[in-house]
Amino acid sequence: MTLKTSLFAALLGSAAMATAATACDTTLRSSDTHPEGYPTVVAVQEMGKLVEERTDGRVCIEVFASAQLGEEKDTIEQTQFGVIDMNRVSLGPFNNIIEETQVPSLPYIFRSVDHMHKVMDGPVGQQILDAFSDHDLVGLAFFDGGSRSFYNSEKPVKSMDDLKGMKFRVMQSDMFVDMVDALGANATPMPYGEVYSSIQTGVIDGAENNWPSYDSSGHFEVAKYYTMDEHLIVPEVLVMSKSSFEKLSPEDQEIVRQAAKEVVPVMRDLWAASEKESEEKVRAAGAEIVTDIDKQPFIDAMKPVYDKYVTSDKLKQMVADIQATE
Repeated sequence: MTLKTSLFAALLGSAAMATAATACDTTLRSSDTHPEGYPTVVAVQEMGKLVEERTDGRVCIEVFASAQLGEEKDTIEQTQFGVIDMNRVSLGPFNNIIEETQVPSLPYIFRSVDHMHKVMDGPVGQQILDAFSDHDLVGLAFFDGGSRSFYNSEKPVKSMDDLKGMKFRVMQSDMFVDMVDALGANATPMPYGEVYSSIQTGVIDGAENNWPSYDSSGHFEVAKYYTMDEHLIVPEVLVMSKSSFEKLSPEDQEIVRQAAKEVVPVMRDLWAASEKESEEKVRAAGAEIVTDIDKQPFIDAMKPVYDKYVTSDKLKQMVADIQATE
């Protein structure tokens, strides 16, 4: 039996148990790499309550947290095949699949989290959600991924010179690799679940992520230097397998879409509270937070990244629309 066959069998077995455990006609299996209690996990669980109530128990959502169904890159393919029904994924792993997702993934494209919200809640966000339909997926909603900054085990990073020669884990995205390379560091794409041990054993010097991930992953224990350069404010996306979506009645499809939108504010409130709590926790644990940093050299270094990835008229217009959003 191959690994893919084993995974397929395991997922079907999990689905059968989930369906047997509920009175629902349809149980949608939703994947998330984050642990129980994480804002994205809680938001989809809340969405499940709305869907079950509004469909009179016809449809339920079972959330598999902590990468139980696999790491993000692997679960994308499984969701396209319909083996996994729903998936909460960072936009980064989609960059090589759906070109529209590259724009909100660009370094420093958003001026602030509020700016990102206005963009993703508006026409540009809808344009990106619509783009998933050409890839056997249905885009449902955007969640917050926070602002991402570099952290490492070696030294405080206060300038680009401090980054030179250091090895940082990035998501499996060509753009993120190019971003780190443009800053003079060495990018190492690897699954999220391997980062802790890789820092601990010196395979890499550090990684880049937001406050709650830095905390919940325990990375602050092995990489205590956190530099708030905030190079990325990348939204995360909740998608559904198109084949799974099309098995639902039009009425239930609309219920799923609406419930996804309604839990976005819930997720954002949870996220803001989680960020504050995580920052306080890692500071108390002795992490050294670098806030005195001139971001302009970092921003200037991104020109070749924009030149490489923003090439079509469509993407150039999206960048212009984002920059024009007040």
